[in-house]
Amino acid sequence: MKPPTFSAAFREQLADLFRWRRDVRHFRPDPIDRSTLETLVAEATLSPSVGFSQPWRFVSVDDASRREAIVASFERANADALRGYSGDNAAKYTTLKLAGLRDAPVHLAVFCDESTTRGKGLGRATMPETLAYSAANAVYTFWLAARAHGIGAGWVSILEPDVVTTALEVPSEWKLIAYLCVGYPLEEHDSPELERENWETRDTEASRLHRR
Repeated sequence: MKPPTFSAAFREQLADLFRWRRDVRHFRPDPIDRSTLETLVAEATLSPSVGFSQPWRFVSVDDASRREAIVASFERANADALRGYSGDNAAKYTTLKLAGLRDAPVHLAVFCDESTTRGKGLGRATMPETLAYSAANAVYTFWLAARAHGIGAGWVSILEPDVVTTALEVPSEWKLIAYLCVGYPLEEHDSPELERENWETRDTEASRLHRR
């Protein structure tokens, strides 16, 4: 099969996709068609993985009681996190919307199957963490694919992984990588919300190419 040729116009659109991909916390209530979600997951599985291990496991959390267990976990973890801040940072922390768990029509948990034998261990002997990195790659691919469909995703990391694993009744060998709130964004921005809320500024050092 002849590989496609990507035009300058496409590359500009691709740059726009990167620029407009946001960690979304505010969602419209509109449902996402099941086939669309399945398409996004299928596109996410085009991600690279160490040794072609394909360790990602996607779980759509549809059950209301399971969702409530996740929300309760977030609330506990969020309260613990707040205690780690003081002064102005603590005050500012309380104003941040850090999850869209109550608003998002779709909850999607992404795990790394640490027991997978696919890939036969290739590339993991000295860096076993690349298995989890591979699952994280799939999360980012899903994020971009969703944005291309006009859908937003928000990564909720303020959670208790063991509680999530238990609530969703997945195998103990599955390590939680990401819990995503997915839905149509209430508003669109080309800058991160935490930047707009003055929680943090963009790091110019992070964008530098270092040479040795």
